[in-house]
Amino acid sequence: MTIEVLDESGHEVDVAELSVLARFVMDQMRVHPMAELCIKAVDEATITELNERWMAKEGSTDVLAFPMDELRPGLVNEEPEEGVLGDLVLCPVVAERQAHTAGHTTLAEIELLTVHGILHLLGYDHAEPEEHKEMFGLQDQLLAAWRAR
Repeated sequence: MTIEVLDESGHEVDVAELSVLARFVMDQMRVHPMAELCIKAVDEATITELNERWMAKEGSTDVLAFPMDELRPGLVNEEPEEGVLGDLVLCPVVAERQAHTAGHTTLAEIELLTVHGILHLLGYDHAEPEEHKEMFGLQDQLLAAWRAR
């Protein structure tokens, strides 16, 4: 599995730990061991530009997911596909604000955003109530397993 983590945020980000978390989530979701993922931490100006350009939304955001090969998690009786999972772009400054509001650490928020983004890359969404319940339930299970290891 190739996981590249780049920190261009100007904020202190533990790229090694993010890589381990991403690998953990991808293993738990049975993503092919040769799948590729890039995570980039950026400043608020960069994520604002990307959000406006690619999502047609005004202002900054916390995480953006850009799927590539539309890989899906492997099912119990089926082998996962090899390919490029995609790119995650996250903003530590926005994560820090959200963490303060939520009452937890910036690291916990960055972990949450990383798991959330990987689930989006795997095709999960939360636009509809049923999708929201499934995706956030899975996100909570993955974070709990990560923190319990």
